Amino acid sequence: MDTPLPAETVILPKRGWQIDSRHAVLAGAMCWIAFALITWLVHSGRTGAFDDAGLRLFRGDGDLALAGSPAWAEAVRDITALGGGVLRTIVQLGAFVALFFLRLRREAVLMVVTILTGLAIELAIKDLVGRPRPSLVPHLVEAGGMSFPSGHSFNSALGFIAIALAFATYSVRRRVRWTLIGSAAVLSMLVASSRVALGVHYPSDVIAGWLGGAGWAFLAEALFYRPAKAIADAVPESP
Repeated sequence: MDTPLPAETVILPKRGWQIDSRHAVLAGAMCWIAFALITWLVHSGRTGAFDDAGLRLFRGDGDLALAGSPAWAEAVRDITALGGGVLRTIVQLGAFVALFFLRLRREAVLMVVTILTGLAIELAIKDLVGRPRPSLVPHLVEAGGMSFPSGHSFNSALGFIAIALAFATYSVRRRVRWTLIGSAAVLSMLVASSRVALGVHYPSDVIAGWLGGAGWAFLAEALFYRPAKAIADAVPESP
């Protein structure tokens, strides 16, 4: 007679950290002050030389084609795809499901609210500024809509940092938390840089986009923490 297998038990770690709301507001405010400064510089036409130099930085000396081998050009396209709508949404959905499995419902709700409100803000600013995309160099990928701020830069910084902040909740070690958040910041910076290399955004677009997305990821931690907790607590937890 077969011996029955013991019931599977999964022991989940407890929350070990929550970002101080004062620190979140300070980080977010610093990013948005810098964002506002860049927006003013763009609106007043003071970024022309900087933007042109940034677009030419990735080009060869003799022409306006992307410098480097075809493999490099393909790598840049792969990097930019990480900030595109499809892959970004897949990653965010995966993070949401994982957070629920880990019983971090508050963090799951907070992450979703942060990302959705940030997306609405980014689209509103694009329409408000109405900056056309650069025409100085060839576009190496299809890109539509307005140029400022860069949607890839804004939403990759927003999404990756929001995910990192959610999962950092599990760690009591500062080094682990800094590694998670720092890796998210670096990855989103690579996405931002790829947009300039591909010729579809000015450098000021991507800098402002990254600052806006990162700033909102931190500000939302302070603004929506209590509402997210209330929503999560209102949903009965499965045994």
